[in-house]
Amino acid sequence: MKVRAYVLIVAVAFTIMSSGTKEARPTVGTNPGDLAPRIESLGNESNFSFQNHSGRYTLLNFWAAYDAESRARNVQLWNEINKLSSDRVAMYSVSFDEKESIFTETVKADRLSNTKQFHEELGKKSELYGKFNLKKGLKNFLIDDKGVIIAENVTPDKLTEILNRI
Repeated sequence: MKVRAYVLIVAVAFTIMSSGTKEARPTVGTNPGDLAPRIESLGNESNFSFQNHSGRYTLLNFWAAYDAESRARNVQLWNEINKLSSDRVAMYSVSFDEKESIFTETVKADRLSNTKQFHEELGKKSELYGKFNLKKGLKNFLIDDKGVIIAENVTPDKLTEILNRI
C-alpha cells in the first residue's frame, strides 16, 4: 500500500511540474535552443532584432584580424552566403579589432566591402563581447526568425546542410 501511495505522489508531482512546460519560453543565452542576446544597435542599424518572423535566418559571425581562424571563417561564410538564396539567410559580421583602420583594411583585403561588416571599437571590452560569451573564442551563431539560436560555430558546409534540412 505504501509503495502505491509513493508512486501516486511521484506521478502527480511529475504531472504538475510538466504542465507548465507548454508555455515555457527559451531563456536568453548563447547555446542552441536559447534566445539570442539582444543587440541594441549594430553599426548604423538601431533596434537590431533577430525576431523577424519572415522565415529568414540570421547568421551572426564574430571575428577579428588578429584571430586568423575567425578571419578565414568570415570570408568562407560570406562566399557560401553569396551562393545561397538571400531570402533564406542574412549574415552580419562583427569585428572586435580595436583600431578601425585595421578593420577597414582587412575588409578591403578580404574583398568584403559590399557585405554587412560592422566594427566594435571596444573590442574585448564591449558589451556585445560579454553578452555572446566570446571569452573562449570568436564564433558564429545561426539564429531563426524567432530569435532562437539553432546552431553555433557553423562551417560553410554545415550552413548549407542545415538550410537544406529546414
